[in-house]
Amino acid sequence: MVDRSRLVNFFSTKCFYALFSIFFSLSANAQCAMCRAALAGDSNVKKAEAVNDGIVYLMVIPYLLVALIGVLIYRMYQSKKKKAE
Repeated sequence: MVDRSRLVNFFSTKCFYALFSIFFSLSANAQCAMCRAALAGDSNVKKAEAVNDGIVYLMVIPYLLVALIGVLIYRMYQSKKKKAE
């Protein structure tokens, strides 16, 4: 059986980091140099916002895949642990 204090410490640390990253996150407007040069100017504001949204969308996908793999590994570990008991 897992020690309760270690479990509470683990979850409190994870909650702290999650809350810290939510409340103290910085807004990032990332663009490559070529995209920035092509979209520079006041007439391309909507296009620039669309490009920024596309960049964020492409950036999120790998993180979701890693999270999915982590959940699957966790479930596999838990099912093996239950079978061993």
